[in-house]
Amino acid sequence: MSVDKAFTKENLNDYLKELGKEFRKLNGTKMPAEIVLIGGAAILANYGFREMTYDIDAVILASSAMKEAVNRVGDRLSLPNGWLNMDFKKTKSYSEKLSGISVYYKTFSNVLTVRTVAAEYLIAMKLMSGRRYKNDLSDVAGVLWEHQKSGNPVTPELVNKAVDTLYGGWNSIPENSKKLINAAFASGNYEKLFLQNSVSEKQSKEILLNFEEKHPGELNAENIDYILEQARIKRNKGNRER
Repeated sequence: MSVDKAFTKENLNDYLKELGKEFRKLNGTKMPAEIVLIGGAAILANYGFREMTYDIDAVILASSAMKEAVNRVGDRLSLPNGWLNMDFKKTKSYSEKLSGISVYYKTFSNVLTVRTVAAEYLIAMKLMSGRRYKNDLSDVAGVLWEHQKSGNPVTPELVNKAVDTLYGGWNSIPENSKKLINAAFASGNYEKLFLQNSVSEKQSKEILLNFEEKHPGELNAENIDYILEQARIKRNKGNRER
């Protein structure tokens, strides 16, 4: 998706409004639809620290007319195929319990109810994903930071409960995610952690893009961490030799 078609806090509701109108045309009002926003879309809906996301991950509970409504809105507004999708269900951060713990967000055209995910569950999902080249860890720090500023802090107890509810405990959470959340609660300096991880994630993404350019087709889920670690070692070695 081009940058001008990215989803932002400003245009997210506009796209959802169009989707509600289109679904109502196709399906009427007798069978309402429900969507649970997760990931970047949930961050945009609830917070102000993320500028954009490039697709909308959601749990979709609707008739088959929803797929046609998504396609029609996408075609009319020049959005890419799959602009609203359930692909995240194939990832390790998905849990069947997401719909049950979701919270109300907005209703569009009296037929499309949109729900989202509370802070501690967003944090749990981002910790489970734990990708160093995406916004996962900066999102964790960002959510903690915004709640700290609002006077409604997310406590370790809430995060523990969310991890237990979605994933049955911490055993499957990546080590880098555990280190981040422990450091976050120990220091309480969420703003600093947000800024540090934002920079680190951007650097990691650039490293992987450069690797893919030099070695097309060789990058995969199994070697990403190794490539990033080797780049970190090389960078640290270069810094010591200066």
